[in-house]
Amino acid sequence: MITGSCLCGKITYEISGGMGDIVHCHCQTCRKAHGAAFSSVASVQDQHFRLSGADQLSFFESSPGKTRYFCKHCGTQIYAKRENTEHIILRLGSLDSNPEVQARSHIWLSQKAAWYDPAERLPGYDEFE
Repeated sequence: MITGSCLCGKITYEISGGMGDIVHCHCQTCRKAHGAAFSSVASVQDQHFRLSGADQLSFFESSPGKTRYFCKHCGTQIYAKRENTEHIILRLGSLDSNPEVQARSHIWLSQKAAWYDPAERLPGYDEFE
């Protein structure tokens, strides 16, 4: 079972089935919505997604037919939904468990942040240095 939640814990979810490949989206709306260089996402079939605390969600139609859902208390992005689809677009920053799926690609690099280069290799640290 894959689980996740918002920062304040008022919203939790479980995924009972698998999820699609992970992609890192660099489109302008994802960057602005998440305040980051990109948003890591994967599709989850509606029938496999169970949400608790739905009354704590707020939403915003960020482009025609696409609505983003987030916690109205802490602002954590949980998922997006396009009209007439049978899956959600899960925001992977909200995961609490390992989905055991690997990233497949970066998308919308034509809109990437000027200060971010996905090919750049930077040093890594276990904690803040």
